[in-house]
Formats: sequence, structure tokens, C-alpha cells
Amino acid sequence: MKIVIATTPAPGHVNPMLGIARILLAEGHEVLAFTGRAFRERIEAMGATFRPIPASADQDIVDPFSKYPEFKTLPPGLDLLRIILERLFVDHIPAQHHGLKDVLEDVQADVVIGDDCFLGLLPMLLEPRSTRQPVVCFGTSILHWPREDGAPDFLGLPPAPSPADHSQTIQDYDRIVHQPLARRLNGYLEELGTKPLATPPFEAMVRMADIYWQLSVPSFEFARALPRSVKFIGTPPIIPNQASLPQWAADLDGKRKVVLVTQGTVANHDFNLLIVPTLAALAEEPDLLVVVTAGGRPVADIPGPIPANARLASYLPFDWILPRADVFITNGGYGSVNQAMSFGVPLVCAGLTEDKADVNIRVGWSGVGIDLRSNAPTPQAIRQSVRTVLDTDRFRRRALLMSEEFRGIDTRTEISSDIRRLSAHFGNREHAA
Repeated sequence: MKIVIATTPAPGHVNPMLGIARILLAEGHEVLAFTGRAFRERIEAMGATFRPIPASADQDIVDPFSKYPEFKTLPPGLDLLRIILERLFVDHIPAQHHGLKDVLEDVQADVVIGDDCFLGLLPMLLEPRSTRQPVVCFGTSILHWPREDGAPDFLGLPPAPSPADHSQTIQDYDRIVHQPLARRLNGYLEELGTKPLATPPFEAMVRMADIYWQLSVPSFEFARALPRSVKFIGTPPIIPNQASLPQWAADLDGKRKVVLVTQGTVANHDFNLLIVPTLAALAEEPDLLVVVTAGGRPVADIPGPIPANARLASYLPFDWILPRADVFITNGGYGSVNQAMSFGVPLVCAGLTEDKADVNIRVGWSGVGIDLRSNAPTPQAIRQSVRTVLDTDRFRRRALLMSEEFRGIDTRTEISSDIRRLSAHFGNREHAA
């Protein structure tokens, strides 16, 4: 079968896409990846076809905020959230849609796959099912579906008994984020000749996709009634050999506990938020080895001094480091958090931007780690949390239980069987017509 995968041009979206593409290629399918130019080499090296998204919808993966300097200066809050959702996702709908339309005119795709934030799929999803290809979406973030307590996404609100507990926040979110975003979004949809959306765009992706793969396990999501299309499929296997082992690899000899820390690849423009305070917090802990991955930035960008018990790398192969890690300190990237849980590694999380507050509240709620509820935690808070996770066993036990849940899902089989079933269903329908 011919499969087109449209993906937001950011590592947290492309990396799981590459994992999905490898599975499909191994099954003998033809795969075309429609995403940012920075990923062309990796896509073609695995045997898939690459098509670039329009330049206006692409981004610099080394400095993703280069187009939007206000992202660096505005404090976390509703105004920053609205601007991020507008600039990074909603404003790219026309370019993504037209680019994907051009691809589908050239490639007679049997199935189209897209990540949850590739909103250029919305015009296609709004078409009658009888006139479009089957569409699968995969969730690279928290599951965007209404909660029973009415709490909006992206704010990191813990579960509450009723919507009344979040009433003021819900009103503020509707006024500052939802209504302006809906007007902007529906303006683009009107220009494209499609009907407006009555629900938030990310919820619409869940609602309208023929199948929605959530890249996690049920225990990491708040309980509520979900559409039949939603399937938890674990996390795709980490692609091996994506980075070389560091020169100091032999230092991880089991004599000291390993603390892995990262700020990911998006919110790592300021290492003083998490990496620097972590190095300071654990510098005098002789039983610990602190391993830092800079998310692709040069390690020279990490401000000193660098403690003697620290080891630094621009990138690290996660399939190598996670089995050796005793705790993972992160600002809350959804993919890396799920990968850590799949290896049974407990977490300490601190991050409030993008979707990170919602990811981190789930870390604390599910018991797999500690959520510091901060975007810039103090060294004292980090040290206390790391020692709590390492010196008690409840977080490790809960993380190991979560890893068993991941092992209970055969991600490869779920993806392969869904694609075959979906293509057969739509093919039979077209034949009958």
C-alpha cells in the first residue's frame, strides 16, 4: 500500500513518525513522509520518500523560536499559550493543506497518517468520508479529549470533582484562548471553503480521525469515556544508532546511580531553567553520576562550572541510556516521558510551557515521579526530589508497573493490523460504490 505521513516539523513529532514509518516499511508498504527539510536525510536513509512541507510552515529545529522571539520573552500563561497555538499550529493550516493536497494529487495514497498537531488535515477530515482517503492520527501529546471536570488542556490542572472547581479558569481560558483561537481557525477554514469547527482543533483531530493512535498507555491518562477510534498503542520502538556513544560511556559502570537530565529539543533555549540548577543541585552528591543531553545544542552552550560528577553530550541514544538511568529529570516532553516509563525509569519533572504542564501533572498523578510544578525549579527542590525518588522505592515500583503495561502492548502489530483493516474497509466501500 501507499501511505503518506504528514508531520509537524519538530523532533517530538517526527521521531515517533519515523518509528511508525519503520514499522510500515518493514511490512512492505511504500511510505512518503511530508514534513520539514531538516529531516530529509533521516527519512531517505530508512527507505521512505521525502516531500518537504512549504517553507512558510517549516521551522528551524536548532532554534525553533527564531521566527517567534516573543516565545522567549513572554512568561508562561494564557496569553503565551494562545500565541503559541496560533503561530505554530493554526497559522500553518493553509500551507499544510495546500502542500498535502499537492502530494495526494501526485501519490494515490491508500491511507493518510498525520500527527495530532498537523492541523492542515482538518479540511480533509471535514470532507465526507466517502470522498477522501482513510485518515489515521497519532497523538504525540496528552490525549486531547474533554475531561469530566471540564479542565482545559495545556494548563496542568489536576483532576477535580466537578467543573465548578475550575470555573474561573475555564472562563478565563474561554475568553483569552479558545474564542480568539476559534475565530482565527474558522477564518482559515472559511477561506479554504470548508465548514467551521465547533470544538477545539486538537479535540477535532481525535473526534474525526478514522483511527487515533495515542502513543502511551491507559494508566497515564485521566479516566473518561473516549471515542471508539482511540487506541493506546504504547510507544514506537526507539530507532537504534541515531547517535554515537559518548567517549565517557564506560563511566556508567554501575558504581554510581545515574541521573539523566534534558530540556528536550524545543524549550532548551535557556539551560538555566533546568539543566544548570540540576548540575548545581547534585554537584556534591558523590553517589550520583549526572548525565546531560543538550537536545542537539552544543555542550559548550551549557553555562559552567561543570561539576566533576557530570557527563555531557549534545545527543544521546535513548535506547542505550534509559536502561542505565535510575531517575530521569525532564521538563516534560511527552515522547521522552513515555519512553522513560516504558523502561521503568521514575521521573522528576519541571516545565510549564507548550503541553508540558499537562504531561507533568500526569507524572505526579500516576505516581511514576514528582512534578515540581515550576518552569525554573531551585537546586534545593531538585535535590530533594531526586533524593526522594532514589531513596524510596514507591516511584520505582510504580514506574516498573507502568513499564509492564507498555510491554503488554504490541505496538508493531497494532499499527500493522490497523492499516490493513482500514485500507480493506475503505477499499471494499469504494468497490461497492
